[in-house]
Amino acid sequence: MDQRETRTRTNKMATKKIVEPPKNEHPQKAITNILMRILAVFAASGLSVLGAGAVVGIDTIQAVMLAGLLGVATVIERLARAFLDDGKLSLAEINDAFKSVDKKAN
Repeated sequence: MDQRETRTRTNKMATKKIVEPPKNEHPQKAITNILMRILAVFAASGLSVLGAGAVVGIDTIQAVMLAGLLGVATVIERLARAFLDDGKLSLAEINDAFKSVDKKAN
C-alpha cells in the first residue's frame, strides 16, 4: 500500500460515519446509569429556575422542586414509551430520552 492509497482511505474514513453495534450492559449498570442521569436532570432543571421563582413570587424551594420534577417526568415518560415499543431499552433509546431535556445536546 503506497502513501496515496493510505491518504485516500484516511479521507474516506473521516467522512464515513461509523455505527457501532449496541453494547450489552449488565442490567444493574444500566439501571445505575439511568438513576444517576435522572438525578442530574433533576439538578439541572431545578437549578435553572433558581432565580425565576423569586421573580414571579413562588418560593424558591417550590420552584426548584417543580422544575426538577417536570424534567424527570419528561425523561421517565420517554423511557416508558421506548420500553413499550419492544419491551427493551437500548442505549440509543436511553440517550434519546435524556436528550429531550438537555438543551445543549446535539
